[in-house]
Amino acid sequence: MDLQGFHHITSDLKTAEKAMPVMFIGHGNPMNGISDNAFTRALTQMGQQVPDKPRAILVISAHWLTKGTHVLVAPQPQTIHDFGGFPEALYQVQYPAPGAPAAARETKNLITSAKVVEDEQWGLDHGAWTVLKHMYPLADIPVYQLSIDYHQPPEYHFKLAAELQALRHKGVLIMGSGNIVHNLRQIVFSDNAKPFDWAISFDQLVKEKLEQKAFNDLVNYHTMGTAAQLSIPTNDHYLPMLYTLGLVNKNEEIQFTYEEIQNGSISMRCFRTA
Repeated sequence: MDLQGFHHITSDLKTAEKAMPVMFIGHGNPMNGISDNAFTRALTQMGQQVPDKPRAILVISAHWLTKGTHVLVAPQPQTIHDFGGFPEALYQVQYPAPGAPAAARETKNLITSAKVVEDEQWGLDHGAWTVLKHMYPLADIPVYQLSIDYHQPPEYHFKLAAELQALRHKGVLIMGSGNIVHNLRQIVFSDNAKPFDWAISFDQLVKEKLEQKAFNDLVNYHTMGTAAQLSIPTNDHYLPMLYTLGLVNKNEEIQFTYEEIQNGSISMRCFRTA
């Protein structure tokens, strides 16, 4: 589908009273891609609870970090197995969703605060496909990704996201995929690992800030104390949440769709606009 065609099929949605929801998904361990657990079952429900079938899905994943902002325009994006040391069954998984090059170029045109580079070489990394495999198992919805310019401060990402608001009225489901708490240095490789107190504390603090819509506090997470420092030793998994927050409208509520601390130091918290 060319850009003209994308404009045609989405023009009626520009004045829709209700925008497509925006989501944040705590994706966690790549093994969730082939696991049957409380989290993956919740993902299935999240997909079923989206009121309308998206025309395209845009994922901002913790696993596509670039210098500058890139957008995936590949017509048939590859499934990227961007991890090591896992069972062979995980590497055999494919998520053959079509790409969305027209929607990707529309996204590029909406972003005026930065130059956006078209990228055909990237694909769907595990921040995207391990989630979408459960939400939309038929892989029949076009998917594309927007990279995270890892050389920019948190406020940059929060503000850039607001420029994408029009996509929500064109049937595009926008999803940040990372983890609020993500400390691999202290991870415990046990399904029954007890969560660290600091992980619980920061996860709950973020929940409270979300409920209060105190988004500026979350952008300035470095001022939120020791628990924040332990929870975000690097901010690659935290930044996707800021893209979600930048797209929340003042009149929208935040609905929490999943809550758990896995492996002691990984928050699986998910939420969406409602």
